[in-house]
Amino acid sequence: MGVEDQQEEREVLESIFPDEITDVSETEFRISILLDVTPGEEDPEDLEGPTIILNVQYPPAYPDEAPRLDLTQPPNAPKHAYLDIQDDKQRLLDALTDTIEENLGMAMVFTLVTVLKDAAELLISERQNAKQALADAEAAKLEEEENRKFQGQAVTRESFLAWRAKFQAEMEERKRVEEEARELEEKQKRVKKEERKLTGKELWQQGLVGKGDEEEDEGDDLRKFKELKVDASS
Repeated sequence: MGVEDQQEEREVLESIFPDEITDVSETEFRISILLDVTPGEEDPEDLEGPTIILNVQYPPAYPDEAPRLDLTQPPNAPKHAYLDIQDDKQRLLDALTDTIEENLGMAMVFTLVTVLKDAAELLISERQNAKQALADAEAAKLEEEENRKFQGQAVTRESFLAWRAKFQAEMEERKRVEEEARELEEKQKRVKKEERKLTGKELWQQGLVGKGDEEEDEGDDLRKFKELKVDASS
């Protein structure tokens, strides 16, 4: 009965996976499973799902006995960002344990393929979500730091009094500096004004004094000369 069940299941699998199933022997075959992956926000748009291979070997008593299973990947397959068969094999095989126990006595390979595909895609999705959550946390941290620059420090009575004392000191210092600058400016103006006063010599050299006196003296001498001339003629 076991061999007949195995042959019947093998024919059904052939019709379901015509391009994915490959015979290794009469009791052993492998099925290629292409995983569906939706790229996350942090993933390249062209991120493709990996292909995993379920290797199945029928023991003589199958399906009353569990099939022998193994997981591999296609030769030269590129390393996927969220799935590594070498590291994840046991976890994925363990995900099939309950299904195997529930289906003993019945053909189960198709069900195992479905459960394996779901488990692998879920594992990839969890890792994508973890990466996205980390990226979101980093973005939120940066946003919080930026917002903190504009929010300032919370005002308390102590911080206000400290700010007022500092402000008053700054205003007094500013007033003192302005007063000193004003006094210096006035002093400079006085110095310039005094510097513009000319000495008597400078006034005489520039003809600003002396000429009027000389003309007055000349007029007096001429008047005296005329008076003297009149007296002599009389």
